[in-house]
Amino acid sequence: MAKETGRKLIAQNKKARHDYHILDTYECGLVLTGTEVKSLRQGRASLVDGFVQIDDHEAWLHNVHIPEYTQGTWTNHSARRKRKLLMHRAEIDKLASKTQETGHTIVPLVLYFKDGRAKVEIALAKGKKEYDKRQTLREKQDRRETDRVISAAKRRQRA
Repeated sequence: MAKETGRKLIAQNKKARHDYHILDTYECGLVLTGTEVKSLRQGRASLVDGFVQIDDHEAWLHNVHIPEYTQGTWTNHSARRKRKLLMHRAEIDKLASKTQETGHTIVPLVLYFKDGRAKVEIALAKGKKEYDKRQTLREKQDRRETDRVISAAKRRQRA
């Protein structure tokens, strides 16, 4: 079998970009069991409630849902168990000091395979206020409307 290359997206946390200001991102490896990898290869995972916690100079990914592997037996994994993240000590220490500040948290953004290895992109984030969320939605809506007007004008020119 040929070795995998490139990046294959498994799951994305779009809600995180809506709920938080993303300050910094990091790519981390994951410590997984065999059935978890097989379940991920089927493209099944959810990052919605996930968060990262740092305990004793180790980073742990909590509440990420990787469903049980359907052909798994007694070796199957627990769907929401905490999983260890593989990061450099300096990065972990930097994140630990930043999360001590008020309002900062670490959230997973994307789960993917990179050259056959499971990776997760985590972000140091600061929670948005309700009015910030409304402002973001308004800007997104304005961008859509201007794009529609521009594309309609281009269609009229071609005709």
